[in-house]
Amino acid sequence: MAFSGSRRLVGLGFGAIGSGLFVYEAHRTGDYAPPLVVDVRADLVAGLRADDGHFRINIARSDRVDVAEVGPVTVTDSTVPAEAELAIEAISGADEFASALPSVAFYQTDGPNSPHRLLGEGLRRRTRTTPLIVFCAENHRSAAELLEAAVLEAVPAEERHAVAARASYVDTVIGKMSGLITDPEELSQLGLATVTSALDSAFLVEEFDRILVSRAGEGLHPGMPVLSEVDDLAPFEDAKLLGHNATHALAGFLGAVLGLTLVADLREVDGAMDFLRAAFIEESGATLRRRWAGADELFTEAGYAAFADDLLERMLNPYLADTIERAARDPRRKLGWEDRLVGLIRLGLAKGVPTPRYAMGVAAGLEILRRDESGTDEGLLRSCWPGDVPPAEAELVLAAVAEGRERSPEWLPTD
Repeated sequence: MAFSGSRRLVGLGFGAIGSGLFVYEAHRTGDYAPPLVVDVRADLVAGLRADDGHFRINIARSDRVDVAEVGPVTVTDSTVPAEAELAIEAISGADEFASALPSVAFYQTDGPNSPHRLLGEGLRRRTRTTPLIVFCAENHRSAAELLEAAVLEAVPAEERHAVAARASYVDTVIGKMSGLITDPEELSQLGLATVTSALDSAFLVEEFDRILVSRAGEGLHPGMPVLSEVDDLAPFEDAKLLGHNATHALAGFLGAVLGLTLVADLREVDGAMDFLRAAFIEESGATLRRRWAGADELFTEAGYAAFADDLLERMLNPYLADTIERAARDPRRKLGWEDRLVGLIRLGLAKGVPTPRYAMGVAAGLEILRRDESGTDEGLLRSCWPGDVPPAEAELVLAAVAEGRERSPEWLPTD
C-alpha cells in the first residue's frame, strides 16, 4: 500500500514502535496521508530527509526476516522553533496522534518543545469538531491519564475545559517485541537493512500485530485494523506486565547468570524451557486466572496456556535475535515493588498461588546487581523499593525470594 489517503497521523518519537507499528500500519492501510513524525535526534531527522522521507524496517517472522520500505513521511525536529511550529499546526488538524517515547517521564520537560506543550498548543488551535485520538504507547498503566494531566497543565486555566474536549487519550497494551540494533557486528550478522542509507542502525520488529487499546470514545475508531479496542484494558495490562514482561525478565536474568548471549540460547539449556513454561502457566497463569476469571477467554486454563506457548515461541525466535543483555537490562527497575517480578509474587501471595520460579528469577536478578554492588538479598532488594512499603508484606516477599533461592535448579548457579 502507500500513503495515498486522507487520514492524518502525527507521530511523536520515531523509534521501533513509532516507526514499526504506528507509521508502518498506517502505511499498510492505504487510508492515510503521509504522516508527520516528530523527533529530537538531529541525525535521524537528517537521515530521513536525505532519503526523501523513506525508511526501512526489518520484520522478524518465524522463519526469516523481511524488509519493508515505508514512506514518504515528513519529519520535524522539535528542538528547532520553526519546526516545532510545524508540528503544532499538524497536531491541530490531525485525526490521530501517537506518542511512542522512551517512558512517561518524557511527557513533561522544562523545554519549550516539551511534548505536553506541543500537544497542548496544538489542541488550543484545533477547530475540528472531532476529538484528536491520542495513543499513548509508553508501556505504563496510567500513560493516558498522565499525558492528559500534563497537557492540561500546559494550557491556560480558562481554556482547560475546552481543550480537554478536543482530545481522547487512549491507553495501549503493546505486546509487539521490537528494538533498535546499533552494534555493527550484530547488524552484519543478522543482515539487517539500516533505517536509512545515512544511518548505521536498524529497526527490528516482530510480525505480531494484535495491539489492544482502550476505547477512543463514541463515534471514534482507530484507523488501523491492528488496533483492537476493548472495554476494560486492565486485565490485559496485567497479562502484559505480570505474564509477558515477568517471563521475559525471568528468561533474561536466568540467561545472564548462565552467561548466554541470546534469549534463544535458552533452548539449548536442558530444563530451561520446561522451567519457563511452568512458571508462565502454573504461576503467572494461575495467579491471573484467579484475579480475572470471566474477564476474557485469555483467563481460562486453555486460553492462558495458549498465550504462554505463543509468547515463549516468539521470545525465543532466533530471527528476532533478542539479546540477554536487553532482556536483563535495568534489573533495579525490574525488581521494583510494583514491577513485573515482585508485583507477580505479591499478587500470588494475595491470591494464594505460590510463585517460586519467579522468586528464583528475583534471586538471579540480585546476582546481576551484585556485579556492581555488594549487599545481602534483603538489603539489595529493599534498595529497589520505596521506603514506605508495608512491612508485613515486604517480609512475605523476602521470605518467598529466600525460598526461591534455596529451590533454584542445579543448572542455575546463583552462589
